[in-house]
Amino acid sequence: MHAVEMAEEYPVVDVDSDALAAAKLLAERRLPGIVVTDASGCPCSILPASQVVQFLVPGYVRDDPSLAGVLDESMADRAADKLGGKTVRSLLPEKPSELPRVQGDDTIVEVAAIMARLRCPLVAVMEDKHLLGVISASRLLELALTPR
Repeated sequence: MHAVEMAEEYPVVDVDSDALAAAKLLAERRLPGIVVTDASGCPCSILPASQVVQFLVPGYVRDDPSLAGVLDESMADRAADKLGGKTVRSLLPEKPSELPRVQGDDTIVEVAAIMARLRCPLVAVMEDKHLLGVISASRLLELALTPR
């Protein structure tokens, strides 16, 4: 099976789109991450949901999780405060990581190898600069575990 056959339609967001809206999309659809495109519509990054969660937690709590108990405001309030008025670009790491991408004719093993090497829950299936679809880790596992 080739990557293009495994790929599914998947939501994308522009790097300059609203961060809170992107976070809500991740939450509402229970996505492991989302494809981020540049101004020309070409995929440039993957924003894992875990990166957004990390952004919401204050640095001092990340350093010492026992301090989480002293926070009395709700996570929803913190999310709205921290994400409001920001763009998706502000959620991405300063040093962009390699975009997990494969070609349409790549095999399931090649896709799995890219996911494993980059530790990313999504892989963009590309033809030149055109996004053909996305393969999620759960989709890959579903196909890998299905007898042929």
